[in-house]
Amino acid sequence: MNNNLLTTQQLAEYLGVAVSTLIQYRRDGNGPTYIKLGHLVRYRMQDVESWLEAKMG
Repeated sequence: MNNNLLTTQQLAEYLGVAVSTLIQYRRDGNGPTYIKLGHLVRYRMQDVESWLEAKMG
């Protein structure tokens, strides 16, 4: 597995939020960009970092 791809669980732990929060972000279109691999959701760390920068700026 590519170390630059995070699962929803891994990202939730990284951000200190619940998995359900990330699911809600996806549903509302407010979260970081994600990719779908079949039915799996993955996040690129560079997309997460860009999203965080945009939220803070």
